[in-house]
Amino acid sequence: MLVLTRKINESIKLGDDITITVVEVKGSHVRLGIEAPSGVKIYRKELYDKIKAENILSSALTINEFDKIKDVLGDKK
Repeated sequence: MLVLTRKINESIKLGDDITITVVEVKGSHVRLGIEAPSGVKIYRKELYDKIKAENILSSALTINEFDKIKDVLGDKK
């Protein structure tokens, strides 16, 4: 892990396309601004972990469970 010290309005670069800037520091809270191309998805880690866990759960569904979901949603053809 790389640990850096930055002051307000100072930035770090991730590659050529991503810039992270310290916007504000209040007590133990730090606000960051992130500039990245529109195709780059940016999530808070706790939200990313939930999405990942849901994807793992959904990938474990059986064909039978998919059929039940299809029945509930109806055939949209």
